[in-house]
Amino acid sequence: MLGIIAIVLVVLWLLGFFAFHVTAGAIHIILVIALVLIVLHLLQGRRGL
Repeated sequence: MLGIIAIVLVVLWLLGFFAFHVTAGAIHIILVIALVLIVLHLLQGRRGL
């Protein structure tokens, strides 16, 4: 679930960066949230094994 949310956030970040030119602060906040979710997903996946 977190992986899907992270992928969606990365896609939104890329769209905002290349297509819509959203303000720089918002782009970086979305990227940081996506990276945090990816790390959490990886850590939870390792714990489950």
